Amino acid sequence: MKQQDKITYNYKEIKYGVTAMHRVGSAGNNGNSNRLRKEKKLRYVLRDTDDTKHCAGINCLAVLKSSVSDGCNYLFSGSRDGTLKRWALDEDAATCSATFESHVDWVNDTVIAGDTTLVSCSSDTTLKTWNCFSDGTCTSTLRQHSDYVTCLAAAEKNTNVVASGGLGGEVFVWDIEAAVTPLSKSSDVMEDDCSNGINGSANSLSISSLRTISSSNSIAAHTTQCHGYVPIAAKGHKESVYALAMNDSGSLLVSGGTEKVVRVWDPRTGSKTMKLRGHTDNIRALLLDSTGRYCLSGSSDSMIRLWDLGQQRCVHSYAVHTDSVWALASTPTFSHVYSGGRDLSLYLSDLTTRESLLLCTKEHPILQLALHDDSIWVATTDSSVDRWPAEGRNPQKVFQRGGSFLAGNLSFSRARVSLEGSAPTPVYKEPIFTIPGTPAIVQHEILNNKRHVLTKDSAGSVKLWEITRGVVIEDYGQVSFDEKKEQLFEMVSIPAWFTVDTRLGSLSVHLDTPQCFYAEMYSADLNIIGKPEDDKLNLARETFKGLLAHWMTKRRQRLGSQASVNGNVLSGKDINSRSIANSRIEVDGNAENDSMVYPSFEFSTVSPPSIITEGSQGGPWRKKITELDGTEDEKDFPGWVLDCVLCNKLPSRDNTNFYLHPCEGSAVQILTQGKLSAPRILRIHKVVNYVIEKLEKPSDNANSDGTFSPGLGGRLQHSAVGDGSFRSGLKPWQKPRPSIEILCNNQVLSPDMSLATVRAYSDPGQVILLTSGSRLVSLYWYANLMLW
Repeated sequence: MKQQDKITYNYKEIKYGVTAMHRVGSAGNNGNSNRLRKEKKLRYVLRDTDDTKHCAGINCLAVLKSSVSDGCNYLFSGSRDGTLKRWALDEDAATCSATFESHVDWVNDTVIAGDTTLVSCSSDTTLKTWNCFSDGTCTSTLRQHSDYVTCLAAAEKNTNVVASGGLGGEVFVWDIEAAVTPLSKSSDVMEDDCSNGINGSANSLSISSLRTISSSNSIAAHTTQCHGYVPIAAKGHKESVYALAMNDSGSLLVSGGTEKVVRVWDPRTGSKTMKLRGHTDNIRALLLDSTGRYCLSGSSDSMIRLWDLGQQRCVHSYAVHTDSVWALASTPTFSHVYSGGRDLSLYLSDLTTRESLLLCTKEHPILQLALHDDSIWVATTDSSVDRWPAEGRNPQKVFQRGGSFLAGNLSFSRARVSLEGSAPTPVYKEPIFTIPGTPAIVQHEILNNKRHVLTKDSAGSVKLWEITRGVVIEDYGQVSFDEKKEQLFEMVSIPAWFTVDTRLGSLSVHLDTPQCFYAEMYSADLNIIGKPEDDKLNLARETFKGLLAHWMTKRRQRLGSQASVNGNVLSGKDINSRSIANSRIEVDGNAENDSMVYPSFEFSTVSPPSIITEGSQGGPWRKKITELDGTEDEKDFPGWVLDCVLCNKLPSRDNTNFYLHPCEGSAVQILTQGKLSAPRILRIHKVVNYVIEKLEKPSDNANSDGTFSPGLGGRLQHSAVGDGSFRSGLKPWQKPRPSIEILCNNQVLSPDMSLATVRAYSDPGQVILLTSGSRLVSLYWYANLMLW
């Protein structure tokens, strides 16, 4: 071969397939249906601190006072991070004594029913019950709502009665004793055919008084409950419900929402008794006095209204706030009201004299208030909770400090005062003490290597996460997010195998089949010792192995001798009980069929991530990976996850297909005119090795027309050549060989670049037309091979 001979090859990608949905046969047919079915997802939530702090805004509060004088009082807080926490209270401190984790979305409200039952509701459309003094075990999940559940109300003297309302316009009245069935597991994932059951008799509401919802109701499809239990439906709202309140005996229920009216119900029958008009915007907060005669309402129209239900009219209006009123709390005698909202201010108002004063101002909108003796707990969109002085047993003491004003009765009056610069001065500058939270993540960026995510929290701190281990690997402090993102840029291309959101204030990593199985890396790039450097590892499978390592250990302990050598602990019956024919499945012959977790995929057991997923029964659930007990199976996990972890079965992955054509006028023999196929992660030096072999042995594996023989199928194996270089300690491109350069758009490619990277970062430009004999070849991107 002459030294100056030049060969130009055109390199074109043919196929880069993506499949988002699986076509499966429905149950009961012949399996040939083309109905599309979306597979269930799995996501995991990461935390970089211990579990004793909230990491998102606090939506709700509830105080449980001890029945004995020297007993411990507790505060329960529900957060947008999807958890509730129990705080043991001292005079000037609070200690987190339990985390209640089972909801898979925001916790929107919580109430205490009786002395020991905590009830919560969530944007995941469920209510959950808990034992107040447990270690965080969910005792039941109640599924009846069709949309976010936004609010709860409880009857103080009738401990069984709880009402719930949501964005679907539904209001339900629950007999908690009848609805709750204790679960045999530490979460709700063992619910078989439904979510609720009867356990004992009702208190005020008898079982016989609970009627089913008629078929004309829009939520009829959601009424199936265990043992036939169905809550009472208060039907009448046409729009979203944001606020509920109930009197002590449970004989009166009020509701409000975007319809701007207060509706009054008899919760024992679900019948409407009256409708009160006056607000001009969404009603966000409601209170009833113990007798059920007076009602207080707070609205997004910035007004607080006092209603006399006996007279069915508004008797007072209080223009105290300059923006939406989102939270109300009254003194035990219903003589004074504390109010907070979007204007960041907490006010105390005398309902009789209309005298008001500003107690304090916050940095964030106020979402919830909870009066506790002579102090008040204040929850905001921040992750911390403050305790402020309130003089709840004798509020006149606060007015004696001065600075009060007379509340107007028109909504614009307080706004006008604020604009004129005569806003009141807050009585208190600092809270008694604060229960701190951790800053919520507010910004994120998935980096090109598809293993690292850059985040910025509400305090401005920028951190780098490794999502395959669930840890922060670098804390950059308060630096520019965009500048740091540019500094961390790498010119690599790896398929997007996961997505991320920060709705819960922390990183939630979403994995969905088959997309999550598209990304592979060489073991050398993951610094895995004891494994051939060019072995491929599927990132999703290795991540699943790390997430479920504790579960696998517990499962082996439970099954004992049933665990097979290769880690497949499902019996043949178990495997056959799941349909694994609903996706293209292949056994990954390049990955060891074991449960070994490599260091790059080991998750922390100090701050373990939580899994959120669902199986064939019971609905979505959430648990820390260290709390899985090995009993979870296909009823709890998606079948494709079990196929991956237990059976080593992955969806088939398409190779990159391309052609290599010598340029016109080249004296070198055409290598092949057939299609080449190679993994996307194949390095350029492997292509070089292939070209060298073809030039040295041009007749091998080729037909007379230059195409590969059918037996080889034109496949360029990722480990076909160059393996000896690893054994000698040299990289393949460091071995002595003819000097070959590969160019793309006149740019020399690095030997360690992958085909996917070349494809991603080569400029398509215009269509290039190259003449080869009588053929016209149209290419969008190409590579030049230079031989010297």
